[in-house]
Amino acid sequence: MSKVGRKRARAGYGFISPSLIFYSIFFIFPVVFSLIASFKRWNGLIPLFSAAWVGLENYKWLFGSDLFVSSVINTVVYSVVTVVVGIFISLILAVLINGSKLSGFWRLLFFLPTVTPAVAIGTIWGYLYRANNGLINQILGWFGIKPIRWLTDPKTALLSIMITAIWAGIGMQILIITASLQNIPQDYYDAAKIDGAGSFRIFWSITLPLLRPILLFLTATGMIGAWQVFDLPYIMGTNAPAKSIMTVSWYVYETAFQSLRMGRASAGAFILFCIIFVANILVLRAFKKGGIEGYE
Repeated sequence: MSKVGRKRARAGYGFISPSLIFYSIFFIFPVVFSLIASFKRWNGLIPLFSAAWVGLENYKWLFGSDLFVSSVINTVVYSVVTVVVGIFISLILAVLINGSKLSGFWRLLFFLPTVTPAVAIGTIWGYLYRANNGLINQILGWFGIKPIRWLTDPKTALLSIMITAIWAGIGMQILIITASLQNIPQDYYDAAKIDGAGSFRIFWSITLPLLRPILLFLTATGMIGAWQVFDLPYIMGTNAPAKSIMTVSWYVYETAFQSLRMGRASAGAFILFCIIFVANILVLRAFKKGGIEGYE
């Protein structure tokens, strides 16, 4: 490399060094530290190097724990249902409001829950779900339906939280899908109408294929967020049986900061990482088979 090339290389490294330092301190170091902790019996109160090395014992213990297995199952159900149903509802609503005179109003209305803190959402919906005097049960009572213990019955607790999560998350998805719809050339629709295609045929053959890249983005990011969910189940599910609503992130939190078993919590976090990684690989392959532009 010439002298000028070396100067340019040093200048380039100088420009990216702040990002590299930040990335190393706040990502690489914590990940490596947690990985080492997952192989030790560490309570967080003593130096990590002083803790006993236990190898894969923490991982074996987790897979033998009924509560951890239940939290994984709950998280799988939560992530699949909230992401799939949420994107489906968002897609339908985005198509309906796109181009309408009140499009801006509807987008604002659906987007408001997105900027509302999860604590507020969980608290408000907790009041709505109350078994004795909740608004939802009062409405059901008008039709002769007995009160439902939404957040305390193991059969309905997770479903109630998922409904709240879908309601709170569709606003951003509608905004993104609507923006993508507006970028589809009108010429495609005009040509399809000339050929005699109906509304459903136009949606299935033109709109949906052109939205596949954005649907991939929403599915992948939605899965990542859903797998890490903590706030709504923790806020709304305090009175529900733990096995029915506990998620992996909640389990890791309780194991680390209430039981002071940092090694097991670190192992749980890495298991969660592996599951998220595999889930997103499956999503990418599913969309690739569907023929996303740039993935064929």
